[in-house]
Amino acid sequence: MDEQQRTEEQVNIQPQPEKPAGKYIRIKPFKFIMLMFLTILVTAGLTIFALTFGEEKIVEVKVPIERTEFKQLYDAFDELKENYYVEIDDEEVIHGAINGMFDALGDPYSDYMNSEEAAHFNESLSSSFQGIGAEIQERDGYIMVVSPIKNSPAEKAGILPKDLILSVNGESVKGLSASEAVLLIRGEKGTSVTLMIQRGDEEPIEMKLVRDDIPIETVHGEMGDDKIAHIQISSFSEQTAEEVARSLAGFEQQGMKGVVLDVRQNPGGYLTAALDISNFFVPEGKPILLIQGRTGDPEAMVAEGGKKFDVPVTVLIDEGSASASEILAGALQESAGAKVVGKTSFGKGTVQTVADLPDGANLKFTTSKWLTPNGTWINEKGIEPDVDVDTAPYASLPYIDPKEELKLEVNSKLVNAAEQMLEVLGYQVGTVDNLFDEETEAAVKEFQKASELEETGILTGKTTYALMDALREKLRADDPQLLKAKSLLTGKEPTTEETTDKE
Repeated sequence: MDEQQRTEEQVNIQPQPEKPAGKYIRIKPFKFIMLMFLTILVTAGLTIFALTFGEEKIVEVKVPIERTEFKQLYDAFDELKENYYVEIDDEEVIHGAINGMFDALGDPYSDYMNSEEAAHFNESLSSSFQGIGAEIQERDGYIMVVSPIKNSPAEKAGILPKDLILSVNGESVKGLSASEAVLLIRGEKGTSVTLMIQRGDEEPIEMKLVRDDIPIETVHGEMGDDKIAHIQISSFSEQTAEEVARSLAGFEQQGMKGVVLDVRQNPGGYLTAALDISNFFVPEGKPILLIQGRTGDPEAMVAEGGKKFDVPVTVLIDEGSASASEILAGALQESAGAKVVGKTSFGKGTVQTVADLPDGANLKFTTSKWLTPNGTWINEKGIEPDVDVDTAPYASLPYIDPKEELKLEVNSKLVNAAEQMLEVLGYQVGTVDNLFDEETEAAVKEFQKASELEETGILTGKTTYALMDALREKLRADDPQLLKAKSLLTGKEPTTEETTDKE
């Protein structure tokens, strides 16, 4: 059956016409594979050559080059890694090496900040932070105050520009960078920090400060019946120029006749803010400052068009005026004919750039120096005022710790300071000396009565705070530098504090 079926199927198959045979190359499988492999290699080589050396390069192929200048660094690291008596912390050692590079620059304004330090630095440029409110820098191995921030715990405690911070909570800060010291000084609102302060040749004094929110309210303005606007700029942030513009516009509508720009105790900030504020007063086309890079001639940054306030202006400076404050003062002094009043400024004539690293750390380093419109470099010299005016003598009296108890028979330099404060406020203390006697006690009781405090005759706690607050208010109401700055605009001489005019 099967056999018959197969025969029938064969019979039914019709023969197909034959097609001419094609041409084929016969090759063994091994040789074929090797040929394909060789083809791929040649193609890849030609592609790399074209991309690397062709006229229209898409990718630049780089071969790692050994940095021979780092050989000693690598050798030192390997030696420590291998033979130090305990296991080293790689990250800490590497951060230390980077810090060492910045220390070798000898530049107090260039600094390496690890991620934690960088976070604090960035926080200080935001709307607020928590701490004592003092701008500091490292100088000659010491931590020096550039300026306390207005209305901060540092200002209220009486910390002054150029005070040296010797220790924080008993820990010496000598040899630390400014960013390292900030980590020790800052903390949560309501917590306290104890600083050992050295002022000039005086004995170091211990100050206990309570940390607080430090708002970055950079502009405070007021105008009295004399129509002279007094605009205080505490720092130069991103919004400062806009705040100054709003203040000036408001006072202009009220009949402003002159402006006192007050940058005392202002440690600086953004260069752009100083340029924008200067632009309100410097005529278009005149230089605001010159920038000098590593190479080339100084490049002038000139005033542009836009809103101008065509009124007489004076600028107030002191030892705490630095950086952007000095740019503003120099620009108005040399390009706008403004008189500068007060004391010689701090003297910071360099510009810094901040570079962010992938791990959150920062490199802050000097990229150029700036010169006044006349080409003067004020670094470590400062801007000299046209009219030299001292602050009130009592402005530099030492801080009195409210924990101290000054009472009968106490003999101390702090008693001397307290007696001077009371005398300035109009209380009779007898002879100003170091002895807390009956007359001092009577003066304290009289002050306590006026301040609605318990009349114990002992200077401590709330009484000490009230005394220092009253002294600050006295200074604000009877400010010889501000009075002189206003008198130059009104033509009326101030009735307090003698001044020395350079002209």
